[in-house]
Amino acid sequence: MTAPMLPPGFDPARFFTARVGGHGARLGIGYRAHGEDWCELLLPFRDDLVGDPARGVLASGPIVTLMDMATSVGVWLKRGAFLPHATLDLRLDYLRPAAAGRTVVGRGECYRVARQVAFVRGMAHDGDPDDPVAHVAGTFMLLDGAA
Repeated sequence: MTAPMLPPGFDPARFFTARVGGHGARLGIGYRAHGEDWCELLLPFRDDLVGDPARGVLASGPIVTLMDMATSVGVWLKRGAFLPHATLDLRLDYLRPAAAGRTVVGRGECYRVARQVAFVRGMAHDGDPDDPVAHVAGTFMLLDGAA
């Protein structure tokens, strides 16, 4: 059996413009920028995403989703195609709460693709990359058998 023909490259801007529904869309996650092996996504602040109403702090779940998506897009960019993979491990270390009312920027990078695993890292911030909200490191299992 031969592999399906795929268009060359992967365009995250087009991907996020064309997407309909899904968890990321429900959270309002959108595209910001990308390079050969990295992508930046945006998580706009919304009251319904607050986990600590007394302080106006975003819940952790939306930030985990943001970083899972940003690093996942990094894998597609590094591989040059929208190929199937699954999150195998994703460790998120919180450094501080995101500031109330601010958009969180998530930057994910795929720094190595092996035969069956892609390795990723990244960080989230709310306006100043030198003062991150969280760091992330993880792996994705490649499901099509090609690196």
